[in-house]
Amino acid sequence: MTTPDAHSRVAVVTGASAGIGEATAKTLAAQGFHVIA
Repeated sequence: MTTPDAHSRVAVVTGASAGIGEATAKTLAAQGFHVIA
């Protein structure tokens, strides 16, 4: 399985102010996703 191209990907993360949501948002952003939190 390959990782999809993240350059044109958008992720909506709820609960991104702390905890798992924050870690998820940071990880996705580091991988090139445009994160909406």
